[in-house]
Amino acid sequence: MGLKVAVLGATGAVGKEMLTILAERLFPADEIHALATRKSMGVEVSYGDRDLKVKDVATFDFSTVDLVLISAGADVALDMAPKIAAAGAIVIDNSSAFRMDPDVPLVVPEVNPDALEGVRNKRIVANPNCSTIQMVVALKPLHDLADISRISVSTYQSVSGAGNAAMDELWRQTRGIFVNDGVEKHEFTKQIAFNVIPRIGDLVKGGATTEEQKMVDETHKMLDPDIRVIASCVRVPVFVGHGMNLHVEFNKPVSAKDARDLLRESPGLMLVDNREDDGFVTPVECVGEFAVFVSRVREDPTVEHGLAMWVVCDNLRKGAALNAVQIAEALNNRGLIG
Repeated sequence: MGLKVAVLGATGAVGKEMLTILAERLFPADEIHALATRKSMGVEVSYGDRDLKVKDVATFDFSTVDLVLISAGADVALDMAPKIAAAGAIVIDNSSAFRMDPDVPLVVPEVNPDALEGVRNKRIVANPNCSTIQMVVALKPLHDLADISRISVSTYQSVSGAGNAAMDELWRQTRGIFVNDGVEKHEFTKQIAFNVIPRIGDLVKGGATTEEQKMVDETHKMLDPDIRVIASCVRVPVFVGHGMNLHVEFNKPVSAKDARDLLRESPGLMLVDNREDDGFVTPVECVGEFAVFVSRVREDPTVEHGLAMWVVCDNLRKGAALNAVQIAEALNNRGLIG
C-alpha cells in the first residue's frame, strides 16, 4: 500500500521540482496533493505525465496524508509544520525554520541518515541550506578518512536560490542592458546581471551574513561541531547551479590521489577531474542532475595537511528538492512514516 503525500508550496521553483523528482524516482505514493495559497487554487502543476490542480492549503485536511513536503518559507513553516505534525503527518521542511532546533533532525542522507530516528520527537525533519548540502556531501567521506579541522569555503550561488522573482530579475536586467534600458533592482540591492554580489542574507554579529552562518551552524550539527568553518557567500548571474571553492585542512595526512580515489566511490558524488581544459564541471553541466560534482582536487601547499577542490550541483535538485525526497525515501525505508 502506497503513501499519501502532499507538497506545500507546489507552485514555487522548489515545490515544482519536488513533484518532478517524486515522479522520477517512483516514490511509492498512492495519492499526491499539490498545495498553495488560495490565489493559486486551480492552477495546474506537473507530476510525471499527469497534471495536478493546486488545492488551497487553508482548507486542506492534513489528517488524510502521511507525509508533507514544505517549500514555502520559514514563516509558513513555523506556523504550519507543528499543526501538520499534530494532525499525524510527517513533515519535511525545506526552510530554515527548524534547522537548529535540537529536537528536529537536520539530515543529508549520504551524511547522517541515523539522525532520522529523531523524527519521533516532533514529527519534523529539516532540509539543510542548499550550499551546506553540497559541501557536506563532498566532505563527509574525507572527514571519515582524515579528520577535517578547518574549512574555508567561497560560494558562487545562482539566483534561483532566491526564488522565481530573482530569476526573472536576472533575465530582465540582462535583456535591458542589451537594449539600453535602465537597470531596475527589486530582488537584489545591487545589479545582478553581469555582476557578482558578495552578500547573501542579513548581516549578523562579526560581519558574516545569515547565509554564511547557516553553513557554519549546519556543518557543526551534521558533520562535526569541532570543525572550524568560515564561509563567504556570493550571488552570481547564473540561473541554476551553485558552485563553491573549498580549502580544507585535516588533522591527518591525505593526498590528492587518495582523495580522488575515495570521492570517486562515495555515494551521491561524481568525480570529474581531468587535467585538461574542459576536465571539470560547471553549473551549466550540473543542471538537471542528481549528483554533487567534484573537480580540481589538488593539494594545498600552504598548510600541513590541506586540499583544495571545486564543487557544483543543481541547487534546485540536490540542494533542495532531491534531498527532501531522499529524506522521504529514507524515512519510508526505516518504517518511520505512517
